[in-house]
Amino acid sequence: MFSSAWNFIKRHKKKFIFTGALIGGVYLLGKYAQIKFREIQEREATEYIAQARRQFHFESNQRTCNMTVLSMLPALKEAIVTQLNSESLTTLLKSKPANKLEIWEDLKIISFTRTIVAVYSTCMLVVLLRVQLNIIGGYLYLDNSVGKSTTVRSTTLLAPPDVQQQYLSSIQHLLGDGLTELITVVKKAVQSSLGSVSLKETWSLLELEQQLNWIRAEVEASSRRSLSWYLLADDENVLADQACGLTDNDIMTIKLLNETRDMLDSPDFTTVLKACLNRGFSRLCDNLAEFFRPKVWLNSLHILPLAKIIPIINGQINTICSETPSHFVQELLMNDQVKEFAANVYETFSTPQELQK
Repeated sequence: MFSSAWNFIKRHKKKFIFTGALIGGVYLLGKYAQIKFREIQEREATEYIAQARRQFHFESNQRTCNMTVLSMLPALKEAIVTQLNSESLTTLLKSKPANKLEIWEDLKIISFTRTIVAVYSTCMLVVLLRVQLNIIGGYLYLDNSVGKSTTVRSTTLLAPPDVQQQYLSSIQHLLGDGLTELITVVKKAVQSSLGSVSLKETWSLLELEQQLNWIRAEVEASSRRSLSWYLLADDENVLADQACGLTDNDIMTIKLLNETRDMLDSPDFTTVLKACLNRGFSRLCDNLAEFFRPKVWLNSLHILPLAKIIPIINGQINTICSETPSHFVQELLMNDQVKEFAANVYETFSTPQELQK
């Protein structure tokens, strides 16, 4: 019996060897596939966790952006009101002065100027902080990233706290020299459009909207600089004027400012700012529409004399620059183009340079 079995094995030796090799190969291949599949699963899980962490950090950063905008609106409003003080003129009018008409003319120009400036500067504040805080947010993500190379981690942070503070202080340009220049340009456009308009002239809401559009067109067409100049000074940061003695933090800050300037000069930024301005002026007109609602007994559209429109326009800054989330500010913060642009900025600066194409 054993002899017969042995003879059978000898006769079919090659078949047995082939079958054994095949079974062994399939087994090893299966083991290899299991290992590779496990590696793929682990890699996908790691990538998913990293992406989820990155998304959580981004969303948290956007909430910080929103809160920062709201916290800065009172300072912006104060800066505008300080330079365009209509309250002193209304106080004078209550005393019935001899030059009442002249004061009304001044009030007309100042009221329109400060409301239009409020729209411009609020939109600029929203998009500028979106850029700055997402640049900082991207670098902070890299600084805290688990997957960041130990070589970079051991040298220096991309955005240390002192650099963040120094960099974000550049927002003062918008509240200072940038705002002053913007007021000059807008006031000139308002004077050109409304200077000769009588206080007794009546307007419908549509006519008021047309006036605002004409003023806006003149501001954006006649400006000697691009709108981005009002957000960030076009000259090098004062730190760069120092011939020597620049610290590592100073150099990092200058780098951040240059990267910000590149973003502000990009076509995408121009598109987003224009979208914000469109939404801002549209919301302003929606607010004004409340004062033009026709009376039930009138068959025609409600119209108002310019003298009655002036106080309405003058008070709009309280809604535009409100520290509580007004419809005006909420629509800017939730604008889809602003959110998409912010996501692109964050992605750019939260991706290691060696992985950027």
